[in-house]
Amino acid sequence: MVRKILLVTLGFIVLAAALALPVQASAPEQIFYATPTPGADGRILYTVQSGDTCISISLLNSVDLNNLRLLNNLDTDCNLIPGTQLLLGVAPTPEPVSITATPTAILPSPTPFKGSGTICIYLFNDINGNALIEDGEGPVPGGIINIIGKKESREGVTTDSTIPQCFEDLPEDAYTISVAAPQGYNPTTNTDYALTLRAGDQSTLDFGTQVGSQAQPTPIGGGVSIHPDEALKSDNILPDSKGKVSKLRDSIKLELSEGQWWWD
Repeated sequence: MVRKILLVTLGFIVLAAALALPVQASAPEQIFYATPTPGADGRILYTVQSGDTCISISLLNSVDLNNLRLLNNLDTDCNLIPGTQLLLGVAPTPEPVSITATPTAILPSPTPFKGSGTICIYLFNDINGNALIEDGEGPVPGGIINIIGKKESREGVTTDSTIPQCFEDLPEDAYTISVAAPQGYNPTTNTDYALTLRAGDQSTLDFGTQVGSQAQPTPIGGGVSIHPDEALKSDNILPDSKGKVSKLRDSIKLELSEGQWWWD
């Protein structure tokens, strides 16, 4: 009997505890509303739904109630018909932006830098004929210098100075430089040289020359030298007993005795 009373009492306690627990209500489903947007003409329209009132539309779209009535010619009763459209307002139409193409200024082409340079000439006595300046091989004066370019040309004469002869302020150009050896000298290097001169360049060209063989006496024996013009004078023609002079085509052949010189 006691056991039954305990079971009944326990059942009532469990029931009372269950009834005392709070009842959790389910959250209402969230409703999303898209605010009407202006049309192409700027008007903002709202389509009346069943159950709408002027107040509910005014609150839903943040529109003043009186303005809503004035815009749609509604009286104070504000009777609405579902499906009709109400004017909520007119958005300002943006003014068309006029895009004017700005012409791009035509900048002048940069002028290439035009400068000048220097060409120096040195004519040396190439005694051994190896086309190299060596000790004892000094300058040769009297050589004719020609510097020829498309824009400018220069002329000059070599001197006996050991410092090269320089032609300054020559414009950028392709030049042909030539040096003619003075009379009695033969060149040992090229007499013409092609050179492209750039702004700021200083180019030094060496030209070699040496005394020609016709300018030196060729000894036949010992004694006094005789110049060709003097050799054919009657006083210098030896008799047959001592020597013989004969004319052979365009050359002169001399057979000289001891003590005579001949310039070849």
